[in-house]
Amino acid sequence: MGWLARFLSFLLFHLYFHASSSLSFSFNSSFSAMLCQHDQSLALLQFKKTFSIRITYLHSPWESYFPYPKPYPKTESWKESTDCCSWDGITCDLETGNVIGLHLSNSLLFGTIYSNNPLFFLLHLQSLDLSYNDFNNSHLSPQFGQFFNLTYLNLSSSNFGGEFPSEISYLSGLVSLDLSLNDFLILETTIFNKLAQNLTQLQELDLSFVNMSLVAPSSLMNLSSSLTYLKLRYCGLHGKIPDISHLSKLVTLHLSFVYSYGRSMIEIKPMTFDRLVRNLTKIRDFRLRGVNMSMVAPSSLMNLSSSLSSLALILCELQGKFPDNIIQRPNLQLLYLTDNEHLTGPIPVQLGRLSCLDYLDLSNNKLHGPIPNSIFKLVDLTVLILSSNNLTGEASPATCKLKSLQILDLSNNSLNGFIPQCLGNFSNNLSVLHLGMNKFHGTIPETFSVGSSLRYLNFNGNQLQRKIPLSISNCRNLEILDLGNNNIDDSFPHFLGTLSKLQILILKSNKLHGLVKGPTANYSFSKLRIFDLSRNKLHGPIPNSIFKLVDLTVLILSSNNLTGEASSAACKLKSLQILDLSNNSLNGFIPQCLGNFSKSLSVLHLGMNKFHGTIPETFSVGSSLRYLNFNGNQLQRKIPLSISNCRNLEILDLGNNNIDDSFPHFLGTLSKLQILILKSNKLHGLVKGPTANYSFSKLRIFDLSRNMFSGPLPAEYFDNFKAMVNSDVKMEYMRDPNNSYDYSVSLTLKGLEIELVKIQTLLTTIDLQYSTLTGEFEQLVDLTFLQVFRVSHNRLEGPIPEGNQFNTFDNTSYEENLGLCGFPLEKCNSRESQQSAASKEDDSESKIGFGWKAVLAGYGCGLIFGIAMGYVVFKTRNPAWFVRMVEGFQKPKRFKN
Repeated sequence: MGWLARFLSFLLFHLYFHASSSLSFSFNSSFSAMLCQHDQSLALLQFKKTFSIRITYLHSPWESYFPYPKPYPKTESWKESTDCCSWDGITCDLETGNVIGLHLSNSLLFGTIYSNNPLFFLLHLQSLDLSYNDFNNSHLSPQFGQFFNLTYLNLSSSNFGGEFPSEISYLSGLVSLDLSLNDFLILETTIFNKLAQNLTQLQELDLSFVNMSLVAPSSLMNLSSSLTYLKLRYCGLHGKIPDISHLSKLVTLHLSFVYSYGRSMIEIKPMTFDRLVRNLTKIRDFRLRGVNMSMVAPSSLMNLSSSLSSLALILCELQGKFPDNIIQRPNLQLLYLTDNEHLTGPIPVQLGRLSCLDYLDLSNNKLHGPIPNSIFKLVDLTVLILSSNNLTGEASPATCKLKSLQILDLSNNSLNGFIPQCLGNFSNNLSVLHLGMNKFHGTIPETFSVGSSLRYLNFNGNQLQRKIPLSISNCRNLEILDLGNNNIDDSFPHFLGTLSKLQILILKSNKLHGLVKGPTANYSFSKLRIFDLSRNKLHGPIPNSIFKLVDLTVLILSSNNLTGEASSAACKLKSLQILDLSNNSLNGFIPQCLGNFSKSLSVLHLGMNKFHGTIPETFSVGSSLRYLNFNGNQLQRKIPLSISNCRNLEILDLGNNNIDDSFPHFLGTLSKLQILILKSNKLHGLVKGPTANYSFSKLRIFDLSRNMFSGPLPAEYFDNFKAMVNSDVKMEYMRDPNNSYDYSVSLTLKGLEIELVKIQTLLTTIDLQYSTLTGEFEQLVDLTFLQVFRVSHNRLEGPIPEGNQFNTFDNTSYEENLGLCGFPLEKCNSRESQQSAASKEDDSESKIGFGWKAVLAGYGCGLIFGIAMGYVVFKTRNPAWFVRMVEGFQKPKRFKN
């Protein structure tokens, strides 16, 4: 019946327009007619009413490279009883009064476009631009296919989704089609072939970021030879690269293919590449991503058109030294050679000859040596990105000659020396200055001047000392400031609160001292969204005024000397996603409201403080919590049942408290739980069996050590530990998916507390030491993930299991257990000899009753096993001893570039 309702709506709408037009004509017959057709004026007003105006635009420090149009609510000028041809965004045919152009790019429109939308009554449209709005994941309606007069259609970055309608292929007169940056729009081969075959007049096509993973690349061979502009970036293309050399009129070509597991999924043969570049005689903008060019000789680039103005080869596995022949393109304005891990050698001095160069990005390669001074002669450069290489030497003051520079990124290299003072004020155009992750020492430049255009300033990860200069407060446009991981010895820089546009402030891992000063009348921090002061020497209470920063999404004050209570005022931060107050000396009760104050909260870390009382009992249904850590406090009583409402929970760490409860079997309903740490509490009684078939199936770290459990551990738990035996796991670190926040946990080994400040997904550990559990599970032999197994210094007896990983452990895993025998210890003889060996120990201690059955269950006294990997921060007075004992700890909304 849906089609019938839409038809009746369509019919009634036209009848209404017809009646309104006739009535209007009778009333205005003595007056000159309005230029705009009345029915189309009414359609536009109805179209306006279907949307709200939502201001969601956020400035980006990179927008100089991605120049999106500034937002403006054009429909606000649309008023009844006025000529619609005079409205913003409307173009009319001067002879007929028909609306032939609707241009509402970035008009802050929010809402859904259904098939009966009044938009589809504007059948005379020749040009339609609705780009950069938010249509709320609307399905791309088949009704767009009825605009038979369209020559220009732009729906880019407007949040359309669903399957691509075949009716778009009816628009045979289209000259330009742009549906890019609609991530949830799906296009498959059959529909793409219809587009390619029917749109024969098409000259411009951009489907970047549309999901084309179901489109066979060979379909590109059907595209019209009239194309001059083709962009298919980040759209999931994979398979064999097609021969599109017939597109000889191309001026712009952007193609990207799937790149996975460190290599390109598609390889281009030298002959195919040669034929492509030889036929594209008019090409000026040539960009490939994710194409394996390891077999293509750098000399082949010589065949590219001499008029080439833009060249980008990203993730293309370029081999050998920097291809010098690129330099022989005098008109080159953009050079983008990034993420080619085998591209080596120094940066050629001859780059300085490219006098027209405007954009230079050589990041994520293996380039080495100093930055040649010749680059600083390229006076037209607006973007210079040389990050993530092996560049050495000092940052030259000659950089300050680049007066047009908007983005300077030299981060993640080995540059040293002082940061030139002139970098503070050398260019009024500079928007991004990123020198992080180098070896700069000395002080932060003190020359930031009034009128600075800086919006992003990052000196993170150097060796900078002394104070934060007051002159940074001159950078009134600053939105992101990151000075973390240095040696800055200063008090809290409250003057930064005068930066009214500041959204991100990161000062972690320095030597900041004194009191934290919150917002005042003069220092408001009113726009702050991310605030990180962790790992400093700040002391005193957390000022309540911080909790007035209503836009905060991340608040991290961990690892300081903060005292006082945690205020319930924190629950006013409804947008908060991460709250980390861990490793301080905070005391009092944990506010009950922290369990349900924010639906968006994903990380709550209050560990290593002095909180007492109970765990909040208010965790509510719909919680977004992924990480909950109260480890190392003085919490008492029970583990609340309401934690089972946190269905997204991945890590729960309640260790090192005074919790007096039975085993919280209800946690088995948390299907995403990967890490459960309940060690060093007063948990007691039997460990009940699983409450569901999937109980703890995702667990990789399971720590119940140092409690008072008794009786057998149910065999079903080991049967459910499927994630522990899964070897098909990609090595990465566990972190919050929406923020660059690394999860951490504390583990105990040989009585030493260690903190994994990063957790590898391969880390797998079971720790059930110091309990009186009993039972027998021969399944341990089948747990082939075991790489570390230690049961030394116990009272264990009996034969050691044989097979799989147990054949790889040496005798240090079993020392000081006189009753054990078998490989790698001496051969077992008889039960009598085993008992004799065990009797050599103190009789009173042997009555505890720990036999090998307890070891097989994985919960003998002193037992811990697992894979020991990841970042480690040692919390012990003698970490060197631990290092000798255990080896193997080792240590960037919708727009994408």
